[in-house]
Amino acid sequence: MALSIALSLISMGIVIYITYTPGILEHLAPKRLPGIFIAIGVMFLKIYFFAAKIRYLADKTINWMASIRIALTWDFASAVTPSTIGGAPVATYAMTREGIKLGKSSAIVLYGVLLDQFWYAMAVPILLVASIYFNVIPDETGMVGNVTMFVIYAGLLIYGGLLAYGLLVNPKALKRIIELVFRLPLLRKFADKVNAEADNLVDYSRELRQKPMSFVVKAFLLSTMSWLCRVALPVIVVLSLLPANEFLLILRSLAMNLAFLIVPTPGGSGGVEGLFAVFLGPLIERSGFIGLAVFVWRIITYYISIGIGIFAMFWYVNRSVSSKLSEINKDSESRVDHGQD
Repeated sequence: MALSIALSLISMGIVIYITYTPGILEHLAPKRLPGIFIAIGVMFLKIYFFAAKIRYLADKTINWMASIRIALTWDFASAVTPSTIGGAPVATYAMTREGIKLGKSSAIVLYGVLLDQFWYAMAVPILLVASIYFNVIPDETGMVGNVTMFVIYAGLLIYGGLLAYGLLVNPKALKRIIELVFRLPLLRKFADKVNAEADNLVDYSRELRQKPMSFVVKAFLLSTMSWLCRVALPVIVVLSLLPANEFLLILRSLAMNLAFLIVPTPGGSGGVEGLFAVFLGPLIERSGFIGLAVFVWRIITYYISIGIGIFAMFWYVNRSVSSKLSEINKDSESRVDHGQD
């Protein structure tokens, strides 16, 4: 977390230093500033749809508070781990603490990731077609930027296809991979328990395949709404400071969010701030506002997520510690009773 925050502060400082213009705050339009509060509302709306998707995929076996805790924990973990990893492993742990079996929680996380892949599969053609008519990829990125984005698009589609095959068509293939991994010397002692949970994963995958199309559609809509909130946030932040081309802002925000997925640093820090400046900066009429826009956007989408996510994580940590203490106390009492007998 310290590394992630440090990278974020350094990169924001660089962007602000490069783009700062003396007296720029005098050009702020007070009538636009309420848009910042709208952005904060959209951020919480994103968490709501995220939590709703988790609860729906869990067949509503957990309540709303548990779903929100999992969503906040997932967001927090995503903010402090490399973007290429995300918060899925921590989310799986959080679900087990809420009473969902490990195999089922793993399948829920994988299915949630698969829904994201469906969203990417829908977004990529939109961006490719839009690129014919609009300057979606900034000229500043040159040929390297265009090739990189094409590789990202292709990678997302290939990964989505493999995940769909493993989860919906042949879940036993995932089980075999898990069994192979846990044959490694350091992991062999966990093999029996993990293999049993892999059977649960296969069983839940079978349940998912038997779900009606309405289930898939609703889950996909919840995932889509969460992503639309994510795409809308940079747009709202920029428009809360000054006017810009709204349609191009949306397209570039969508492309930018896909590019975020390959940033290897914790929470994307150090990279996403630069991508924001590259993708959306040219659309901001006054360059002095670029650093301010990056700052406001990161406060809303990153620092607030870390702040409220810490409380969710501490809830699980405290519960885990309390459980361990109870086990120790029971063990001590049983030893005393045994000695008395």
